[in-house]
Formats: sequence, structure tokens, C-alpha cells
Amino acid sequence: MGAATQSFSVMHHDWHSHSYVEEWIERDRQRDEERRARLKKMLAVATFAPDAAISVLDVGGGYGVVTEEVLRAFPQARVTLQDYSQPMLDEARRRLSPFAAQVGYVRCDLRDPSWTEHIGGPFDLAASAIAIHNLGELAAMAGCYRGIARVLKPGALFLDYDLFERFGGIALHTQLLGEAGFARVDLIWQKSPVAILAAYSAGAS
Repeated sequence: MGAATQSFSVMHHDWHSHSYVEEWIERDRQRDEERRARLKKMLAVATFAPDAAISVLDVGGGYGVVTEEVLRAFPQARVTLQDYSQPMLDEARRRLSPFAAQVGYVRCDLRDPSWTEHIGGPFDLAASAIAIHNLGELAAMAGCYRGIARVLKPGALFLDYDLFERFGGIALHTQLLGEAGFARVDLIWQKSPVAILAAYSAGAS
């Protein structure tokens, strides 16, 4: 099996069940302090002015933790939160209600190549955390990377915090990001099995 068709075993999630999502969020919050520290480290790579009115795409944004940290770092940002799960989007909308004027919500499937047609853009920044690996297949992950590259502005940045080592390795995902059209990919931080990659679209300095 070639890398492009390689698939992995991923935990089954019933993202369309409100009760399942509520239980999952409650468990996930137990890691909140650790994860938020890593998200702050990730977002520190984005060198926009704190008051910049940037446009941001949160890929697989779930119940809104990444979007919340984006808005703390860049209070004037406008964020589009994408997710596959309506219960997750409902919870994100509730949690982020104080930022209603700055956050839009889009439900679409990252496995469908047309997902990029539903989210607007182009964006100054895309960010994702512990999400894209849930696609389960490298071909689907590579397709997602290509979609993200398409909706970014020239010189924009994609920050991805994920379980790369469990799904082909950092070197392979760096390669897939390059093949997707990113001009440069940097390893920002690593603590097995997770890491943070920063991918710069063409036109970045």
C-alpha cells in the first residue's frame, strides 16, 4: 500500500449524537490547561499585530477552543469555524456567543473536495488542533491540506497541531503539505506523539 492510499485505525466517534458529543467534550476538558498552553505556543508563530483584523479559518474547530484562543491572541480577528458535527457547532456557537459578530460557522465534510466552496475566504491564517487525523486516510488528509492551501491568501500561514507520529510521521506530513502547495513547512514543537507544524503558502517571506 502506497503512502497516498495508506489508512489508519482511528477511534470511532458518533459526531452526530448530541449525547456522545456532550460526553466527549466533558472528557476533553480534562486536558484543557495542557492543550491551551500548546495552542498559545502555536499561535505565537503568527506574527500579526495583536490588533490586526485578520481573517482566520479554524479547521475541524469542534466546540471552539482554537477559535477562542485565536480571539484572545487577535481580538479583532474574524473567524470561520468549520466542523463536520452539528452538535459540536451548536456547542461552539453557545460557548462563543460573546463573539457572535466575529465568528461564522460552517458544517461541511473535509473528505468532500467541495468543502472549500462553502467556507469563503481567502484567509490570512488557518489553524487546526487534533482534528485532521480523524480523516483516517492519508489521501483524505492530503486532500484537506490541498483545500486549505487553496483558500489561503498569498503568504498566509497554516498552523497544525496534531498526532502526526501516529499517522505516517512528521516527515511524511511535511512532504504532503509541500505537495499541497505550501512553500515552506517548519516543525515548531514536538512531544511524541503530537507536534505543531507551520506551513507557509506561496508568497511568504
